[in-house]
Amino acid sequence: MLRRPIPLTSFGLAAVASFATPVFAAGEQDIFRPLPAEQRDLGELRWSARPVLLFAPAAGDDSYERQMALFRDAEEELRARDIVVLSDLEPRNPGPIRQAFSPGGFKLVLVGKDGGVKLEEDTVLAPAQLFAVIDQMPMRQREMMD
Repeated sequence: MLRRPIPLTSFGLAAVASFATPVFAAGEQDIFRPLPAEQRDLGELRWSARPVLLFAPAAGDDSYERQMALFRDAEEELRARDIVVLSDLEPRNPGPIRQAFSPGGFKLVLVGKDGGVKLEEDTVLAPAQLFAVIDQMPMRQREMMD
């Protein structure tokens, strides 16, 4: 389901807070990372990456495992689009970002480089569908021309 962009500031996730645990550590190459519960916002990724947030009730959740398998198979395409996949598998310890999206189970959220929410899905999404949404974005169009 495509939604109109919603700035993360609407959720109290503005790029103004400092972080106890950086999500995007300098020099880190792994695009699959945990989303720490204490993470207050995604400001450090703004203008450099397109975060895809994955929320699930546990690491063994069937939807989460299927989504991760699809993403791992499409890692090269994820990297080409500056995507970083952040997983929150701790509903018993909900951080500010999980609270903002209130997932009832599995949820995928695409955040643009501008910090706006571009897509929310409660089901497993084929990477091609995600890429189609991203590839229509003006910023991605410019990136493909460079």
